[in-house]
Amino acid sequence: MTKTVLLTGASGYIAKHVVLRLLEDGFHVRGTVRNLARGEEVTKAVQPHLSDDADLANRLTYVALDLTSDDGWDDAMVGVDVVMHTASPFPLAQPKNEDDLIRPAVDGALRALRAAHKAGISRVILTSSTAAISGSALPAGDTAFDETNWTDPNDPDATAYVRSKTLAEQAAWDFVRDEAPAMQLTVINPGFVLGAPLDANYGTSISVIERLLKGKDPMLPAIGFATVDVQDVADMHVTVITQPQSHGQRIMTVDRFMTFAEIAQAIKTAYPNRKVVTRVAPNAVIKFLGLFDPAIKSIVPSLGRIDKIDNARAMATLGRGMRQAHKAAVSSAAYLIENKSL
Repeated sequence: MTKTVLLTGASGYIAKHVVLRLLEDGFHVRGTVRNLARGEEVTKAVQPHLSDDADLANRLTYVALDLTSDDGWDDAMVGVDVVMHTASPFPLAQPKNEDDLIRPAVDGALRALRAAHKAGISRVILTSSTAAISGSALPAGDTAFDETNWTDPNDPDATAYVRSKTLAEQAAWDFVRDEAPAMQLTVINPGFVLGAPLDANYGTSISVIERLLKGKDPMLPAIGFATVDVQDVADMHVTVITQPQSHGQRIMTVDRFMTFAEIAQAIKTAYPNRKVVTRVAPNAVIKFLGLFDPAIKSIVPSLGRIDKIDNARAMATLGRGMRQAHKAAVSSAAYLIENKSL
């Protein structure tokens, strides 16, 4: 019998790849969007990549839901076998009021879990982030970040985004422990996600590559990211559906840590005629600019930091190595060059 997956935030960059992988693996998908008009966008993005688009109108359907409202959640769960909660805001700049990020993230996660529990749905997969793992300094004695590490949401250097992901994931695990102990929760913690999007509505991470291609910045800050290919993130979400050993696990889904300059250099190597900036700004310059720009100030604690990442659980779950992060950066750039004439 074909299983149906309720996928929240279906119009997101990662979520569209998850939709594609679910359909290719024979699942039916009920995608949630804030406005049903966004459903057509998702279908148009996914359909050209399907090996078989027969009966797509029945295999891929949509329901309008809002993370901040209870309306419609009970009806949306009818006939669903698996809930996959990917919806959560990811801004390029930090908001003036951090609750604008934190409340939708925490409340949305709990709303999805409560609705699943009420409907008797035990299998839930939640998209979190490495921000909930490595948003604070590596504890003394640890040699690399892994799934046992937790970001301290009270860390004064933690941004609103980092707090939102950490608090939302903690709330999810607390809910399962206290209210739904039979729930089979798996949390996927991707890093900085790159790779060719399925359409031009791609969100924040690809916008960073777009900025590099446009050469908007004379120098780059000395920061980096635990980076991963979007296809690996999609594969992970779908792979764990049928893996009982993933129940109760967090899975840090990353390839490796890449500095901003390394990402830029990978793109410049692939496109040597483009004016991609690879020069790194002195930390003192970034700190000075941070005195006047809150967005720059938020990255100052990350200057010069290179995180060691243990992705053994991710590779064991997928049963293979990860796609190379630098190739994901290049494929992101290739999409933008080919489709946006950058």
